Amino acid sequence: MTVTVETLEKLERKITLTLPADVIQNEVAARLKRIARDVKMDGFRPGKVPMNVVAQRYGYSVHYEVMNDKVGEAFASAANEAQLRVAGQPRITEKEGAPEGQLAFDAVFEVYPEVKIGDLAGAKVEKLSAEVDDAAIDRTLDILRKQRRTFAQRAQDQAAQDGDRVTIDFEGKIDGEPFEGGKAEAFQFIVGDGQMLKEFEDAVRGMKSGESKTFPLAFPEDYHGKDVAGKTADFLVTVKKIEQANLPAVDEALAKSLGVADGSVDGLRADIRKNLEREVKFRLQGRNKAAVMDALVGVAELDLPKSVVQAELDRLVEGARADLKQRGIKDADKAPIPDELFRPQAERRVRLGLVVAELVKLNELHAKPEQIKAHIDELAASYEKPADVVRWYQSDNRRLAEVEAIVIENNVTDFVLSKAQVSDKAVSFDELMAQA
Repeated sequence: MTVTVETLEKLERKITLTLPADVIQNEVAARLKRIARDVKMDGFRPGKVPMNVVAQRYGYSVHYEVMNDKVGEAFASAANEAQLRVAGQPRITEKEGAPEGQLAFDAVFEVYPEVKIGDLAGAKVEKLSAEVDDAAIDRTLDILRKQRRTFAQRAQDQAAQDGDRVTIDFEGKIDGEPFEGGKAEAFQFIVGDGQMLKEFEDAVRGMKSGESKTFPLAFPEDYHGKDVAGKTADFLVTVKKIEQANLPAVDEALAKSLGVADGSVDGLRADIRKNLEREVKFRLQGRNKAAVMDALVGVAELDLPKSVVQAELDRLVEGARADLKQRGIKDADKAPIPDELFRPQAERRVRLGLVVAELVKLNELHAKPEQIKAHIDELAASYEKPADVVRWYQSDNRRLAEVEAIVIENNVTDFVLSKAQVSDKAVSFDELMAQA
């Protein structure tokens, strides 16, 4: 078969396909015969329905299926012969003026681009590093203690302070009118934990049991409750109960309750350090990987297939709708979400995917089985039963594919860092953990 490929735009191509009409007709007839063996219709015994009746009922749909199958096969064969890497789905239309006994179709489609990766030696990458210090371990210990705190009621004449759990009744009004979500009874929160708006906490701090107070509260412009965002409400608060927090001591009892094998404080701190170092490692990998990918995109030249970008846009929009639905937004699946909101993100993903794939192919940076195993073992190490987590990953090909993709990205990161101009930058533990 001789295939003629016409270039329409940068990545857009056109192939004209021809098929003998009798090939279509013969296949339609064969499929209708198979249907006729089992088809059931009122007034006929199974398998005894006349062919003209079967053809009248099923002919159109069978013809449509055959055309799709045969034209699809012809296109795949033509693209393979022309050694084309087809991106997305072709747009196939029947062509007028075909020779007698033939059917002709135009297939318009895109091909994947040639990816040119420049000299990585000219790329500049800032590589971050961070250490786990004693202060980070102390703060983690404080968090673990807070998670295990107990509460005891304060004396009637003692005021609420940071760390106390208060039980309150409150009601808010805007211009004298109550609003949804502005009233509650026996509501509890920890003063100073940031659960409530700062003005609310400031008003309750210092109050005593049985005391009431009215105060104004200005909702921020970006407040999640859109009905009250940017408005000022007057709140009446009555304190019903104040409970003082009691934190467990850092001792062997705490260590044992946290599952430390030797039950010692030193063992507890060592466990915390190990877990924090693992988290720091993953955070640094993520940050440094992002910097490498930025550098890699910067030295690469390629055209983007519109069809692949559109497919990525569709995925992002669908993901946004699913997120809205999960948040309880009504008719989220019909929400008007313009593609342009996600176009820069979609184009970057497609560009990065093509560049990374090219670099992996050129430099054999594929994930090795031992690398995948090591990464799964590392992920599982932070869980109480690592063996169960390992089996969880290994029992699902999709999870394994996700791990494989991460390992490949790590291989790409290491490769680029070995070639690029790298400047090291140390950041504090707090700075690293504060950034998304």
